Amino acid sequence: QVQLVESGGGLVQPGGSLRLSCGASGIIFSIYDMGWYRQAPGKQRESVARISSAGITNYADTVKGRFTISRDNAKNTVYLQMTSLKPGDTSAYFCNAINYKNSYWGQGTQVTVSS
Repeated sequence: QVQLVESGGGLVQPGGSLRLSCGASGIIFSIYDMGWYRQAPGKQRESVARISSAGITNYADTVKGRFTISRDNAKNTVYLQMTSLKPGDTSAYFCNAINYKNSYWGQGTQVTVSS
């Protein structure tokens, strides 16, 4: 059974930082492209950052220079380091694992940026 479990969300003040983690099980993690997406109430889910199985990264323009995605294949974990957080970053953040055949999602973790 495939599981993606996100953690690390919470309440943070504007300008603060958080690191999200997503642990995967039930898949050969190293061959999957991994991504972080977010979805605010009433809005569509949007891509935040992605990292390929080869380690190539891609970011949404809204988070470039503030967020960093990384992966540790030995730990089957993908991370999202978020800095200089803004109220507009408030959202549920979801982890995704995808390859040519399958796509899996985690249950999400809430990030709230507020003073």
